[in-house]
Amino acid sequence: MDRAVTRTWYRLALARPGGVPVLVAASGEHLGAAVAAAEHHLPGAHAIGAEIAAADQVPLGESVGKHLVVSLEEPLPPGTPAFHWPSGVLPRLGHADALRDARRAYAIHPDDALLVIEAQTEAPHLVDLFLGLVERLPAADNLEVRVLDHFEGAGRTDVWLTSRVDAKKILRFLDDHDVELIGNGHVELSVYVRAHRATLRLTEHKTVVWLAEDRALEAEVTAWLRELEVPRAPLVGISGAPHFHYRPAKTRDRKKLGEQLYRQRLRRVDTVVARERETAG
Repeated sequence: MDRAVTRTWYRLALARPGGVPVLVAASGEHLGAAVAAAEHHLPGAHAIGAEIAAADQVPLGESVGKHLVVSLEEPLPPGTPAFHWPSGVLPRLGHADALRDARRAYAIHPDDALLVIEAQTEAPHLVDLFLGLVERLPAADNLEVRVLDHFEGAGRTDVWLTSRVDAKKILRFLDDHDVELIGNGHVELSVYVRAHRATLRLTEHKTVVWLAEDRALEAEVTAWLRELEVPRAPLVGISGAPHFHYRPAKTRDRKKLGEQLYRQRLRRVDTVVARERETAG
């Protein structure tokens, strides 16, 4: 017997082209499904914030199946940023003042041991940014896929690794699975560049990070970011505020994603038990 589908009501802030942002209540089996329903309800709109609806905030009647999306005649909580967050992450409504200045930008973080360059961009450009950097790498050796502990509250991170491959195969794999992997806020991706003792990472917060043991490619990486239209500026990322992680609608659950990675010949090389997190979704 199939398990019963459990739906949750969310309150979502939506930005509209040329219009004032609005607040809706949307129902879904998970947050990504509710976001998709809300954006379908208002064509051209995109979610900019979310929260789980309290019991007294669930629309009467609609909660038993009349509608999946209901417009709310309420103002947005103050401080809701207008940034178009990449698929997989959304700030929590009412707690987003720290994100007011979120923008497309990259920054070089001070670190005694590593070169750390982190970049952030809007949803429509994330795939081009990450794959554009992979394409420009002088070499690539492996792709690591980390299915994180907060995916379905599993409490563990499963680490999957390809065999030794080149950048073209990594690009082809990621291009074929961009929604499933790049768009999933419960997944972190790392491309290893062994010749330069470096890693290009797409984090769980949908920033792109270059980590290297030396500064040999610093000029090249910053030039690539400029080519990809990411300016150097103060970086305001979603990790600095309460937020949600989610997977897009119609993507695989944790079990089926693991089965898909296995079919694609990745090996599960480690399982890491999670520590308690301060922010989760």
